[in-house]
This record gives sequence, structure tokens and C-alpha cells, in this order.
Amino acid sequence: MANGKIQKISERSPFESYEDILNNDTVPSPDYLKEGPNPDIKSDPISASRYHDQDFFNKEVKYVWPKVWQWVCREEDIPNIGDHHIFNNVGKSLIIVRTKEKEIKALVNSCLHRGRQILADDGNLDEFRCAFHGLSWNFDGTFKENPFGWDCPQWNGGAPDLPEAKVELWGGFVFVNMDLDAAPLSTVLGPMSAHFERYDLSNRYKAAHISKKINANWKLSTEAFMESHHVLGTHPQGLPMTGDINSQYDTWNDYVGRQLSAHTVKSPHIKHDISEQEIFNAFTGADHDLDKNPEMRVPEGVTARTFTAQMFRDNLSNETGYDYSHAGDAEMVDSLIYNVFPNYSIWAGMTFNTIYRFRPNGLDPNTSIMDIVLLKPVPKNGPRPEPASIKHLDFHEPVTDASDELGAGLAMVFEQDAINLPYVHDGLRASGTQKVEFSNYMEKRLRMHHIMHDRLIKEGESKEG
Repeated sequence: MANGKIQKISERSPFESYEDILNNDTVPSPDYLKEGPNPDIKSDPISASRYHDQDFFNKEVKYVWPKVWQWVCREEDIPNIGDHHIFNNVGKSLIIVRTKEKEIKALVNSCLHRGRQILADDGNLDEFRCAFHGLSWNFDGTFKENPFGWDCPQWNGGAPDLPEAKVELWGGFVFVNMDLDAAPLSTVLGPMSAHFERYDLSNRYKAAHISKKINANWKLSTEAFMESHHVLGTHPQGLPMTGDINSQYDTWNDYVGRQLSAHTVKSPHIKHDISEQEIFNAFTGADHDLDKNPEMRVPEGVTARTFTAQMFRDNLSNETGYDYSHAGDAEMVDSLIYNVFPNYSIWAGMTFNTIYRFRPNGLDPNTSIMDIVLLKPVPKNGPRPEPASIKHLDFHEPVTDASDELGAGLAMVFEQDAINLPYVHDGLRASGTQKVEFSNYMEKRLRMHHIMHDRLIKEGESKEG
């Protein structure tokens, strides 16, 4: 990680800090949500062409993606032996398959004979047979049959086992890395494993999964979810209930950063007084008829934050059968987003966990795919809910088409982002300076995103030299 002094809150924001908000909460949250490390990182501009140049994109494909940990699916997506999930990114394809009760492999999805993709769809099979000439492999990747082995002396009549990528599990997530010598996933995640212990991610189920195509470079899509001050321009309806400009940003290591944004408090952009009831109404997305729904009235002398957090604790306890009295106010209502280089983000918290994943759309630097996943706690009693299937949305299909899955309010927020991103992409092409400037504190993680790209590209090129 870049070295440098740790900046003081007073050097970054003239407003109430996120830590100040935490300190005033009725039910405290864990100390790890307080101020984290923030080393100085040089603030040089970057070239706008990094978001659309084909040559730079080709370097990412060659030097970045083969060296990073990527989230591919949840364990619950492949619960039974022989269950498999197909993961595609930048021209690579993997078969993620459960080979034993507690073993998952990632097999390269390409026939070793003439290269045909072996599988196109998820499912359950006891063998993987190439539909071109009939070579087959057992579901664990070991060679099974070559119908014309007599004519393949180079393989002694058979064929090799399918090549594999490295696999590691974390919190019910399956990660892969094409580099078999890659550092362990735990090294990348750093303190995240400890920070997320409270949320028991393995005991959560996939309640929604949306895959949306976007007319913008994948880095633009990723970086749009690394900062919160775009609320002013992109999500103005959130200003009465979001501490946007006074969010906290921490850089834990080269791979992991986070942004912590308070909800049920007004934005510092709002200079006039608004009532706690107005803040609550904005957060819940409705002007409640308090005569008909008195339970939605914020009591006199109680903040919207305290009121909402307790309401969410009660609702979640009724829904799951667990006690959430220990959960801090921030863990019930705030956006606690951890970003993992290069393309994975996950919210901490008790109510639900939102996950983002961003990938290039095939080998096109100008379009991308955003996955949105909602994890909810598995109820204490009763069977584990089945994981949601993926709902695919094409470029022209709005995220609001997934309102039933995400909820109307959340779907609208994502649609506002999806609408904005193509204009950012096209604006960078039209830029008069052909430079992108990042702010010093709030966009520090975005700068780190590009520093890591340059580092991996440089390392890859040096090995070829």
C-alpha cells in the first residue's frame, strides 16, 4: 500500500464526520466502523482513454484479469455434487462444479481437442462431454473417454485432465484465480474476514440476482459505486436522508477500500431544517398517513435514525426468529460498502447485504455487465430458501423492471446509475483535456483502482521483457 501520513478528519471535511454520527447512536456499532487507515496517494490525473482505448483494454485482459481473485457464484448455487455454474469473463470460461460435499473446482471450459466450449448452461451432470467430437471428462475434470483415442498418440490414446483455476471460499462465496501461484484470498481481503464475522454470510441466501448490461466501460461502472457524493447529482431524492458528502473512506490495503455513508440523517447539502419525520419519510420512500398508520410516526424527542434502526431490528427479528438487540444503529440502516479490487463490492450490515460485480461485456471495452445480488438471513426455523435465479436485463431494459426482486426504491436508484453511466463514457471520449481528475479524499479509492491496474500491467510486461 502507498505510504504516507494518516489524514485527520478535520483536514478532509468541514461537516459532521461519520464517526461523530456513530458516537451519537443509541445502540453502538463495532469499533471497526470507526476511522480506518488513509495513506496519502498522489493525485495526478489519469488519461480518459483508459476507459475506452482498445490497446489498454487488451493489456487488462492479458495482465490484470488472469492475476486477480474473482467472485464467480455462491455455494448455494451449486449445492449438490455434479451441480455446475458457467462463469465467463474477457473471453475466458470456467465450469464451477461441486465435485465433493466440501470440494468445488473451477475447470477450464474448453475441449482439449479442437477447443469447443464444453458447456454453455448451468445444471447437474456426471460427465462433461464435448458436443463436437465426443471427448468426455468426469465432472471432477479427470479424463473419461476419447472415442478416437487410437488416432491420438500424443495422448497415449486418451486425453489430459481439464486444466483448473485456483478456488477459495469465503462467506458462502466462491472465488477463482487463473494464477495457480496467486496469494491466498485471505491476504487480499485483509481485515474484511474479521469485520464480516458478525454477519454470518454463509448463513444467508440469495434473495435476488440481477444481471444488467450497461453501455459504459466496466471500470466506470465499478467506480460509480466507490463513492457517495454523486448522490447530489444522480440521486437527489436521497439528500433528505443520506450523509453523502460527509461519508467516511478508508483504504485497508492495496486491494480493499470502503465507504461508510450514514442514512436517516440529512445531507450537509441541505441547509434548512427538516423534521425527523421528513427524514424518516424520505428513507422509507413515502409520505405516511399518520392517522391511519400511527406506527410510522417518529415519536417526539426521538431521532429518525434511532426510530428506524429499532423498527428494522423488530422487523428482522420477526422475519428471521433471531435477536438483533446487539446490532448497532449503523448496522441496521447505513451503507457500509467494502470494495475489493478489481470488481467486487459488498455491503456489511444486518438487514441485508448488497453485492455488486462488474465485468467487461465479452471483449468490448465500451460495454459492461453489472451483477446486483441481495443476501438475506436464513430464517432460524424452517427450510433454507432456494437461491434466486438470475434475471438478465439487456441494454434497453431498465433496472426498474426488477422492482419486484429489488424493491421499487432500490431499483430506481440503480436505474439512475445505469442511465448516468453511458453519458460518462461518451463524455470521456469527447473530453477537451482527455484527462480525469479525482478528488483528494472521497475519490482516493478510485485512484488506487488505477494504480493497481498499472502495477499489474507493469509486472506482466516486465516478465515478458
